[in-house]
Order: sequence, then structure tokens, then C-alpha cells
Amino acid sequence: MNAIELGPLVLSGERFAIIVGVAVFLLGSSVLASRVSPRFNGWSTVAVLAGVGAARLAHVIAHWSYFADDPLRALAVWQGGFIWVWAMAPAVIAAFVMLRERRLMLWAVAPVVACALAGVATERLTSRTEPVAAPSMTLARLEGGAVNLAAVDGRPTVINLWASWCPPCRREMPALAQAQDAHPEVRFLFVNQGEGQAKVAGWLEEAGLEIDNVLLDRAMAVPGHYGTVGLPVTLFLDRDGRLVEAHVGEIAPEQIGAAIARLR
Repeated sequence: MNAIELGPLVLSGERFAIIVGVAVFLLGSSVLASRVSPRFNGWSTVAVLAGVGAARLAHVIAHWSYFADDPLRALAVWQGGFIWVWAMAPAVIAAFVMLRERRLMLWAVAPVVACALAGVATERLTSRTEPVAAPSMTLARLEGGAVNLAAVDGRPTVINLWASWCPPCRREMPALAQAQDAHPEVRFLFVNQGEGQAKVAGWLEEAGLEIDNVLLDRAMAVPGHYGTVGLPVTLFLDRDGRLVEAHVGEIAPEQIGAAIARLR
């Protein structure tokens, strides 16, 4: 679901689509470099680096309230977050400066269009989310008692699948804890994968995190129900308990906020 496995590496559909799009762009540019003009080699390198930087910068500016307290998080490109239309400007400027000839600039349109088509098609094919119902599964609650994941209380639900040994899980947990505090209208369930009560409680204390609804999935049954691979995974369910959206990999604060807004 919404992920591609490449050996031990698990990529979200969005990240895989970026890789495919860039690969198609570079391949097309290399063909032009060998058959039309070697200038396409330098142009393609500048276009990719400057384009990715511009797309990331546009995302940071559009969500500045989430970056104001930690501007260096703009460099955390592995979290995702790009506005790709802004990648066009560096590519066009680089074409004028480096290709110079009108004929070459017209040729440059081909790898750009191929990149866009390949990226969009790949994301649509790999990012589809089926409206799976929540499992009728009762998990022990770290704070005591138990929670049935299928029980609904009129609120949308965010389910985070995590483990204390997982570095991306640890990095994203403060943002999820903050979102839980900021959105009482949403039910958050932090479903730990495969670890015991003492281990989970010890890590949360060490990290200084106070979060509610930490559940213990010792058998790791929840990922099997939703068909997810890798950790972390964050699932967004509507008020009826149906899956609406799945985020594979480390999730950023602005991505949490945007997903919750879509749940409304």
C-alpha cells in the first residue's frame, strides 16, 4: 500500500515517483547530449539540482509557520514536501544561459515533459489508498486498559505505527505528540510494533514524551491488516473508521496538519 520495496529500502509512492521522474529526465537529457549537443549534460545537472532546491524552498515558504522555530528542517528533504511547479523556473533560466540556441531550447522541452508525465503516472499508480475498514482488534493500552481499533467515537483517527528502535519513528514522534495536543477533535493511536511494555515506557520516559493512547501490538497484526511495509507508517481514518490516506516514512508537522485538514 502506497509504498515500493527495493530490497531493504521502502519508498513511499511520492518519493518513488520523484526518483522515476528525475531518472527519466536525466536519461532523456543524456540522449540529447549524445545526439544533439553536449551542452545538455551541464544543463540537466543544473536543472535537477536547482529545480529540487526551488521546489523545496517554495514548500518551506508556503508552510513557514511550521519551519519558523526550526529553519534548518528545510534541509530535511527526506521528509518530502515540494511544490514542483517552481522547479520549472530554474530549468528555463538554465536553458537560456547554458543552451543559448533556440533549437536546443526547443529540444529541452522533451525531457521536461517526459519527466512530468513519468512522475505523475508513477505517483498515481503507486499512491492509491483503498478505503480499508479499521480492524476489529483489541490492543493493550500502555496507560492501562485496552482499545478496540474498530470502535468509533465520532472523530477521525490517526494511527501511527512505530517502534523505539526506528530512527525516523523517533524523529517524528514529537511532531505527532504536538499534533495530538493541538487537535483534540482527532483521536490519535500510537501503535507500537513488537515491543514490550517496559521497553516502550522506558523509551518514552527517556525521550521526555507524554502521549496518550500508546498501544502495544506485540504480534504486529495492524500492518498485516492494512498491508503496510516498513516503519514508520501514519494512517488517517475518517469518522467511520475507513482508511482515507496513508503516509509511509517519516512525516513532517505540516504534512500532519494538511492530512488532518483533509479529514475534516
